[in-house]
Amino acid sequence: MPTISVIVPVYKAEAFLRKCTDSILHQTFTDLELILVEDGSPDGSGALCDAIAAEDSRVRAFHQANDGVSSARNRGLREARGTYIAFADSDDWMEPTMLETLYQSLVSAGADSAGCAHLGVTPDGHSWAETAVLPAGVYDRTAILEGIVYPLTGDRTGARVVNGFIWRYLYSASVIREAGITFDGAYLEDELFLLEYFCHAKRLAMTDKPLYNYLQNPSSVTHKYMKDYLDTFFRFLNKKEALVERYDLAAHRPHWREESCFAGLLIAIGNEYATGNPASWRERQARVKAMAKQPDMARALLVLHPRNQSRNKQIVTELVRGGHFGLLTALYRLKNRG
Repeated sequence: MPTISVIVPVYKAEAFLRKCTDSILHQTFTDLELILVEDGSPDGSGALCDAIAAEDSRVRAFHQANDGVSSARNRGLREARGTYIAFADSDDWMEPTMLETLYQSLVSAGADSAGCAHLGVTPDGHSWAETAVLPAGVYDRTAILEGIVYPLTGDRTGARVVNGFIWRYLYSASVIREAGITFDGAYLEDELFLLEYFCHAKRLAMTDKPLYNYLQNPSSVTHKYMKDYLDTFFRFLNKKEALVERYDLAAHRPHWREESCFAGLLIAIGNEYATGNPASWRERQARVKAMAKQPDMARALLVLHPRNQSRNKQIVTELVRGGHFGLLTALYRLKNRG
């Protein structure tokens, strides 16, 4: 049985997949298996998965009808045979020592989980280091809750938000299976997974080395206009509410719902004014106004007054609070022209 199973969901990844899989198969840590789950991709990704599997016995390729990234990752979890689980996105790549560093950190600390920092990378090759979720060190259950779980629950509007990046951790397969943790949904599903996983993890080893390369891919789902975003957001919010209740997290972040809705509203506004939205500017403005009046969003605007927002977020917040939707629309029109 391999020590580490690396799970990669694959969809429209023909142009990126080889770089991703090469970075995994050429790790300094070799006791691994690579699980590729091709999710009904319309390009040549499926054939490429099979070709990669034919070249290396550590690779297993699975194919399914298109059912979304959560379904693909869940399939990977069901098929995984490793003691530990790692994830990678098909357009990203690992530094050669990533798995060895995480595994050795975990073993040395007697931990069940490990994490690292990462590099943000643009398509033209520009890169920058992103800090790890916690400074280098070893964290017990209380510190994990304080440093990861509670911020994921409620700290969503400050200058430094804990993101749901699942690929910068090494997970215990037994923790995942014993707790019955799976992915659910097509939006912020990684955040929900992290939230639940770290409600169960007991010891975390962190390194501050940036060991994963996160491509800022303009064609990825996180950069596209999402139709019916608000409906998708509230489905996510309902799932998050179930976790908050199950693990009694509201006591530690009483305004978690307002924090989530405030952040969700700002994303919804940016999404509505995205260049891919076919609606007219007048229609977009009307939708944004309606969003701000939705009860959960209106309460978030009333209750919260975030500090340390970026200048752009602060401007949007104040314009929405003041009901200056015409000016907000005009600013976005200028931004899109640029």
